[in-house]
Amino acid sequence: MSSTGSQPQFRYTQTPSKVLHVRNLPWECTEEELFELCKPFGKVVNTKVNVGANRNQAFVEFNDLNQAIAMVSYYASSSEPAQVRGKTVYVQYSNRQEVVNNKSSGDVESNVLLVTIEGVEAGDVSIDVLHLVFSAFGFVHKIATFEKTAGFQALVQFSDSTTASSARSALDGRSIPRYLLPEHVETCHLRISFSAHTDLNVKFQSHRSRDYTNPYLPVAPSAIDSSLSQNFTVGPDGKRKEPESNVLLASIENMQYAVTIDVIHTVFSAFGTVQKIAIFEKNGGFQALVQYPA
Repeated sequence: MSSTGSQPQFRYTQTPSKVLHVRNLPWECTEEELFELCKPFGKVVNTKVNVGANRNQAFVEFNDLNQAIAMVSYYASSSEPAQVRGKTVYVQYSNRQEVVNNKSSGDVESNVLLVTIEGVEAGDVSIDVLHLVFSAFGFVHKIATFEKTAGFQALVQFSDSTTASSARSALDGRSIPRYLLPEHVETCHLRISFSAHTDLNVKFQSHRSRDYTNPYLPVAPSAIDSSLSQNFTVGPDGKRKEPESNVLLASIENMQYAVTIDVIHTVFSAFGTVQKIAIFEKNGGFQALVQYPA
């Protein structure tokens, strides 16, 4: 058992792989430094360094599975943690089976990622969850989701290929955090490649597509109708009662300045966590739907 006490997040069971995921590396760690760390355990055949938004992660592929197991086992039981430049780094098995460099044929870097979400149905992972996961790496411009023979997929557009590449390197082969998934979903894995698209054509804000650069984009009529079509009851006084709901319909009157999604979020967040916002014009007025957890 490790006496470092600093790696509790890696005590869960992982399937061994000859590719190791190394975290908490010093800034701009070099391939040579990784080779130096790994060479006591076997031959390293490929590396991918400076991965992630902070460029402090890497993937290391050994020539043989047993060499990778030897390294993980050693640091799991050693009183001395793995270190690079005197900084403690964390080593775990990767979900990848090999390290693939992005520049290979048929895999040209792009600012748009094609994401295949394995192990889920279309309704299990919302567009808001995808936005939360990918926003960790930079501003997400647009998202479009769809179903193909390969399963539930999404196109995620960033401002540039560098940001998209960082997101892909860090998330490809990983799972969406369990707390963001419905209870019936055990796990789901992301398979990510670069798309041939450079600018997604999003015509409506809906549960299937979103343009975060255009707060005035109309909401899909079907989304509005389904949100507003509620059953009403009649109270003892004979007056119609609106049922309680976690979605509020706000009408904005006498607008003195542009009311964006950010403005509405700021106002309504004072009363709780705002999950979703949709703004639209209806009957000549400006309205918004604001969704709370409950």
